[in-house]
Amino acid sequence: MTSPSEPIARSILNGRMLAAFAMGFYSGAPLLLTGSVLLAWMKERGIDLTTIGLFALVGLPYTLKFLWAPVFDRFHWPRLGRRRGWLLLMQLLLAVSIAGLAIYGPGASAPILAALALAVAFFSASQDTLIDAYRRESLHDREQGLGASLYVNGYRLGMLLASGGGLILADWIGFSDTYGLMAVLMASGILVTLLLPEAASSEAHPNSLKDAVVLPFVEFFRRSEAVWILLFILLYKLGDTVAGQMTTPFYLEMGFSKTEIGAVVKLFGFWATVLGGLAGGALILRYGIYRTLWQFGLLQLLSTAAFAVLVHTGPQLPALTAVISFENLSAGMGTAAFIAFMANQTDRRFTATQYALLSSLMGVPRVIAAAPSGWLATTVGWQNFFILCALFAIPGLLVLPRFRSWLAD
Repeated sequence: MTSPSEPIARSILNGRMLAAFAMGFYSGAPLLLTGSVLLAWMKERGIDLTTIGLFALVGLPYTLKFLWAPVFDRFHWPRLGRRRGWLLLMQLLLAVSIAGLAIYGPGASAPILAALALAVAFFSASQDTLIDAYRRESLHDREQGLGASLYVNGYRLGMLLASGGGLILADWIGFSDTYGLMAVLMASGILVTLLLPEAASSEAHPNSLKDAVVLPFVEFFRRSEAVWILLFILLYKLGDTVAGQMTTPFYLEMGFSKTEIGAVVKLFGFWATVLGGLAGGALILRYGIYRTLWQFGLLQLLSTAAFAVLVHTGPQLPALTAVISFENLSAGMGTAAFIAFMANQTDRRFTATQYALLSSLMGVPRVIAAAPSGWLATTVGWQNFFILCALFAIPGLLVLPRFRSWLAD
């Protein structure tokens, strides 16, 4: 644990930050192995679209992980500790589950395939919960922003390797061998976990499973700003979430080719987001979470509104590149500050449970608020749609001043 006065350079260049990046990689890699990669394998094997569509339900553990997170807060493993012990077990079971998919795959009966995919999602979501808790407990409050940015960048790299890399590998060696390699890759995370020190915590842990289930919610909702914190989590990234749901149809309607979208939006945009996350983490370390939430929130608002410019420029590649650069840089910075904010709202006694709850809540706008985005764009037109999405960011910013007394530093 570092003190607030520790030099910034030392906070950046330490093993805790490397651990945040590595854990992010192992957290992101399994996500699409039960998503787009598995669906491509099922399609190749001729499985009907109705069955493929139903497999979206195997992602439920990622939204329900707060239900079993109290177990991770209550119990610990002798010698290995509360976080590392559970993390090692989840990583081992995750690797075994992915190996099961490699062995059986879509050639198995639908129930067996569903059970294996659900197991991968369950152990992956559990790993996410433990990694979030470990990062929160191993970093000082001022380091949470940079730690979050490195975690997110590692997460994106893991997703890119497993999804894009996985599909490319499948063309060369087949899906079964690709999943076998992914199982070995995930098993290597066990070695990384063994090298990590257990996160130190001076806080008393729950004495019973009942306490681990009840006390995190009691503690949180006793805070005078509890409802405002939840409201802020729902609203802060609402604008760019709703806009992001419709950007690909927008690019196509504006006349950009699929190659241009892939090159600029996906590849170039990926690295712009990585750069934004790293820059955001360093700025959070320097200026604190409160100031950067304001600054990055305003940048997110402006970058969302910038899409309206493309309505007038038409399919001009330089204009698309400029807008994507601005949007991804600001999104990367905003995400780093947002995740750091959530981490700092958790009580160290119940880190796994409270963080799992808050991160599940963070996904609500993506599922619910973004659902009518197509109707809204059709009704008001693209220019007004993106302007409205930019305005959706304002309510979240208006909540921020309520936190100034205890969040500003």
